[in-house]
Amino acid sequence: MPPKKKVEANVPTPFFGRLGSNLKIGIVGLPNVGKSTFFNTLTKSQATAENFPFCTIDPNESRVPVPDARFDYLCDHYKPASKVPAFLNVTDIAGLVKGAHEGKGLGNAFLSNINACDAIFHVIRAFDEEEIIHVEGDVDPARDLDIIHSELRFKDLEYLHKQLDPLEKSVARGADKHRKAEHDCLVKVREILQAGKWVRNGIWDNREIDVLNQHLFLTAKPVIYLVNMSEKDYIRKKNKWLVKIKEWIDANDPGAIVILMSCAIELKLFDMEPDEKEAYFKEKNTTSALEKIIVTGYKALNLIYFFTVGKDEVKAWTMHVGTKSPQAAGRIHTDFERGFIMAEVMGFNDFKEHGSEAECKANGKYRQKGRDYTVEDGDIILFKFNAGAGLKDKKK
Repeated sequence: MPPKKKVEANVPTPFFGRLGSNLKIGIVGLPNVGKSTFFNTLTKSQATAENFPFCTIDPNESRVPVPDARFDYLCDHYKPASKVPAFLNVTDIAGLVKGAHEGKGLGNAFLSNINACDAIFHVIRAFDEEEIIHVEGDVDPARDLDIIHSELRFKDLEYLHKQLDPLEKSVARGADKHRKAEHDCLVKVREILQAGKWVRNGIWDNREIDVLNQHLFLTAKPVIYLVNMSEKDYIRKKNKWLVKIKEWIDANDPGAIVILMSCAIELKLFDMEPDEKEAYFKEKNTTSALEKIIVTGYKALNLIYFFTVGKDEVKAWTMHVGTKSPQAAGRIHTDFERGFIMAEVMGFNDFKEHGSEAECKANGKYRQKGRDYTVEDGDIILFKFNAGAGLKDKKK
């Protein structure tokens, strides 16, 4: 009997969604829950934020630097002429309303904007404010969660029927046998959606995930729930709605990330000088939630970055988790990937511990890696490549 094949170690886990480094996260929720105010404070831009539904008609897009103490340390160490951090691409999408999948409100346009995003910040209103109207008449986060959850699910069902109906006929006739795996996966999707669940909450194997990534269902996108509270409630970390929000998420999206925030506080901090902010944090015994939100959003997109360093520039280069060293080199320039020879790598923690490249080399922490090396978050890399690679091909 021939020996059993060894199971490959370190096989990357398949991801839902698009691969790439230019991914973005969309801010989603009902009207007047604080989405645009959150976007304004997050990106320090001035998107319209008015007290009426649909003030954001076209999606506002911006990008925000990802806070990282490692990047700050490298900049302090090298004092470079240019500093380029990693960025999170953020889109502010106008409010959805009940019936949006049928075109109510400005529904279909906004649902298509969500489709263009790769993850979701779902802003939940958990504050009472008479001057800020609620599109449903009163504040009820569990009901609001149900509305958004259902609207995206209904839209996926609508899309699914358009894809599955002709596929079922062709597969049944035997005309498209090679698409049977796709057909079976989509039938499973239909069962999950009709049961009131999201695609992301199903159990999928690698082949099925490949199929799902061809269709990019709205309910396959990762979601981070942002609970927008009043200043008082955020500071004391108590709110009458928190238990109901937790119960809803435990029942409908178990294990999901929930972050408490207060747009009222973030707006107050918006124009403060650094020393004023520190005094406010000390007085109120609180802090801003924005850094945590940005970092969590970046990770939700399955993005990481490596650093290139020197006196001219310290730069963070965004890439997808699981990227090999030649493709990481290609983030800098396609010639680097085409002519890749090796990657000279230092881990950030090793660099910080030993204080310099020379000391890392002296202590065996400066590694030469080849094509099979999977770049890790925070690696400091110098790529070596053949500058003449590809010239022969170009002459043909």
